[in-house]
Amino acid sequence: MEFKKITESDSNHENLEKKSIEELLLGMHEEDKKSVKAVGEIIDKTALMIYKIVDQLKKGGRLFYIGAGTSGRLGVLDASECPPTFGTSPEKVIG
Repeated sequence: MEFKKITESDSNHENLEKKSIEELLLGMHEEDKKSVKAVGEIIDKTALMIYKIVDQLKKGGRLFYIGAGTSGRLGVLDASECPPTFGTSPEKVIG
C-alpha cells in the first residue's frame, strides 16, 4: 500500500555534501528571505494579536506558551526571561 505524504514536501537541499561553501551560503540566504517575506505578510495580524494579548494581560489574564519538543522548551525559556526583562510576576507568563 502506498500512502500520500501530506506533511512533507520535496527538499530544495539535496546533495549538500557536493555543494561549495558559496552554494550552501546562498541556499541558506534564499531560505532566510522566505521567512522575512512571510513575516512581512502578517504584520497587521500580528499587531492585532499583540494588542489583544496586552488588553487581556491588563485585565489580569495570563499568557501561556504551549508546545511540544523544541517549541515547548523555547516557550519555557521565553517565559522564564519575562520577569527579569519586563518585571512581570512569574505567574503572569507561563511556559
